[in-house]
Amino acid sequence: MESNDTIAALSTAAGIGAIAVARLSGLEALPIADSIFSGKTKLAAAASHTAHYGIVSDGQDVLDEVVATVFRAPNSYTGEDIVEFSTHGSLFIQQGLLELLIRRGARMATAGEFTKRAFLNGKMDLSQAEAVADLIESESYAAHATAMQQMRGGYSKEIASLRERLIEFAALVELE
Repeated sequence: MESNDTIAALSTAAGIGAIAVARLSGLEALPIADSIFSGKTKLAAAASHTAHYGIVSDGQDVLDEVVATVFRAPNSYTGEDIVEFSTHGSLFIQQGLLELLIRRGARMATAGEFTKRAFLNGKMDLSQAEAVADLIESESYAAHATAMQQMRGGYSKEIASLRERLIEFAALVELE
């Protein structure tokens, strides 16, 4: 497992639904996405934070009509180039898309790997990265509120404030 390879995974819960989202992140995200996506624009030429309608296919076999959303480094969740495919929620389509991405050079992401990359690329601190898991698992208003505060840097800001006060205090002690 390398931190500079391109990873893919479902972003939505496994199972059948109206829509499924698959995410691709890494150095080769845009070229891999372009190798299976056909729309009005090549995704590699698309601006960041834009959505594009088209089809995903493997040669002549059309897998689905999709919306591909492009997020360019460093202004993405992971700090890397990301393409998200919003597809119909069929299990067949979800599995087919992941298999296609892997055949084109991506590998399956491990659990939490997108957030790990965000942490390693300085997009969030450790407290915020841990809060992502807490937010996903929250089952009550209180758990949700706590995780949101932590994810938005609430604890990090408080720790930074305490650190600043301790440095001031240490300086005053040294002065005396």
